[in-house]
Amino acid sequence: MFKKITVAYNESPQAARAFAQAMYLAKALGSELSAVTVREDLPPYTAFAAAADPSLPHDLLQYQQSHSDRMHSEARDTALREGLKLETQLLDAESVDAIIRFLRDYKTDLLVIGLHRHARISRLWSKVYEVALEAPCSVLGVH
Repeated sequence: MFKKITVAYNESPQAARAFAQAMYLAKALGSELSAVTVREDLPPYTAFAAAADPSLPHDLLQYQQSHSDRMHSEARDTALREGLKLETQLLDAESVDAIIRFLRDYKTDLLVIGLHRHARISRLWSKVYEVALEAPCSVLGVH
């Protein structure tokens, strides 16, 4: 049923729970598993800091890249211990559009997203909700 499973992955506890469930499902169903992480733009205040040190934006981007590489490497190692191959992707774009594009291009059947345990109705309009509405596949929200 679900041949390609993608998990929205970052270093949050919600993403860790989603990743664990995505691995369980992929293993049980014999599915391909991928993880996507969206690299957010640098905060606007870095423009002020760049006035004092022009190399700062480049250094921050390098840090983001190495941090994401390390996080993805650890996730691949975790999946491998479970007998799974994990493909990882770092997306450089506005998070909702980037994830939707990836889901379409990868032909994902199921997107697994971590949810906050104590979500309030005001959070209903978050990026997670936007992704769930626009996803071209089934979506599983994990508490």
